[in-house]
Amino acid sequence: MTELDLQKLGVRGVNSALHGLPEGANAQDWLISNPMGQHAIACGLDAPLKVTIDGHVGFYCGGMNQQAEITIQGHAGVGVAENMMSGQVRVKGSASDSAGATAHGGLLVIEGDASSRCGISMKGVDIVVGGSVGHMSGFMAQSGHLVVCGDASDALGDSIYEAIVFVRGKVAGLGADCIEKEMRPEHLVKLAELLDAADIDADPGSFRRYGSARTLYNFDIDNADAY
Repeated sequence: MTELDLQKLGVRGVNSALHGLPEGANAQDWLISNPMGQHAIACGLDAPLKVTIDGHVGFYCGGMNQQAEITIQGHAGVGVAENMMSGQVRVKGSASDSAGATAHGGLLVIEGDASSRCGISMKGVDIVVGGSVGHMSGFMAQSGHLVVCGDASDALGDSIYEAIVFVRGKVAGLGADCIEKEMRPEHLVKLAELLDAADIDADPGSFRRYGSARTLYNFDIDNADAY
């Protein structure tokens, strides 16, 4: 494992080292020490690297990730794994607002809690939260899966499209056009796969499924109050 001391190299130096590797380089395992809550650490990676960040990070850590496996040994600020395309980002602690925002693919695991708007406008990513999520999580979520092992705050799934939300705990309130749906066998299978991938021990049968009522797709005068 190669260590990059962010205190000495700075964010630009650390990211340059990770981006500057020749294709097929053998040095695949990296440790970023002394992250000091700095922003934009390990952003835009596009190689099958394994990166461990030893501490807390600021905004947009792991953003635009492709292929890399990033583990944050602490808490994460706003927008962790924002616009991720593939690979995996794991937060060993909790995450602030907009975790996984607009992400198209890959797996985001937050072992603690996530704040508001977790999975906002998600476009294919799978997000598994070991704890609870804040208000408006899954807002305008288009595709992918959001798994919440704890509770969900107000306006869950507001204006949701075709993403699927699983919640084990209490839901304070559903957003516009989000409803509870039947948990069918195929959903239990998929949920079990996601929990296994996230290394979270939970019974899929203890979750409920939420998704779009599909009343906001096209304007309908009968639904005018919901717009």
